[in-house]
Amino acid sequence: MKITSRKVVVIRTGFVGTSIAYSMINQGLVNELVLIDVNQDKAEGEALDLLDGVSWGQENVIVRAGDYKDCKNADIVVVTAGVNQKPGQSRLDLVNTNAKIMRSIVTQVMDSGFDGIFVIASNPVDILTYVAWETSGLDQSRIVGTGTTLDTTRFRKELATKLEIDPRSVHGYIIGEHGDSEVAVWSHTTVGGKPILEFIVKNKKIGVEDLSNLSNKVKNAAYEIIDKKQATYYGIGMSTARIVKAILNNEQAILPVSAYLRGEYGQEGVFTGVPSIVNQNGVREVIELNIDAYEKKQFEKSVSQLKEVIESIK
Repeated sequence: MKITSRKVVVIRTGFVGTSIAYSMINQGLVNELVLIDVNQDKAEGEALDLLDGVSWGQENVIVRAGDYKDCKNADIVVVTAGVNQKPGQSRLDLVNTNAKIMRSIVTQVMDSGFDGIFVIASNPVDILTYVAWETSGLDQSRIVGTGTTLDTTRFRKELATKLEIDPRSVHGYIIGEHGDSEVAVWSHTTVGGKPILEFIVKNKKIGVEDLSNLSNKVKNAAYEIIDKKQATYYGIGMSTARIVKAILNNEQAILPVSAYLRGEYGQEGVFTGVPSIVNQNGVREVIELNIDAYEKKQFEKSVSQLKEVIESIK
């Protein structure tokens, strides 16, 4: 296992960036946390605010505002920069502006001499993870998008709520685009180890007709939150912190991150949300599930849309 300083840089101190920082400090994941923002005062203010709570955290941690030179010896750079999704807007609508921002940021990070792992939490995340890889020149495995980690935890939460059980006893994934074309993998969803399609036969709380409604609710969750409070950030903050933890601790954890496909699921040349083994080097391996014919068709459609967008911004 390589020795790390447990130094993480978070770029942009908006709602998402600060939620990630807050989650990492609360969980004692980092020794040093550097915040970078075009608004230096904002970064400094957030660092001071976070420092006020360090004595109540699990570990002592250095928290400060910095600049791109601080990326040189960082283990992980988390990028959250980009314009926010507005009510009625899809994540793919953000692509042109945010692709330019991503290219600028990644170029400045690499110019510092950075040699770690990128974690991308900007939308549309699958596209921007591709842009970060293309701009950085790093191996695809070292660019990790948040992918469908948030969608997956929403999926498990909704199913658990319906069944009135602990969401940690539900196992299943959302794959594909983090967005409107995402796919619920019901064929590999289990409750207490029992396949959901077997579970619902004897369970009066849920029926086959509920599955489509539940997956649609997961798909539209962000729109509902944005309509009510203009942004989503706590869920993605905790989801991103989970990915950072897997990398820093060399966990070999299986998480549905945005990973580069090299023929898995019959697809290649694109980053998208799929269960993947995550360790200190980024994505060690993509786990290829034996999804059913309907899910495969939907996944192919999702990937096709992502590829069209990638071609449009090249």
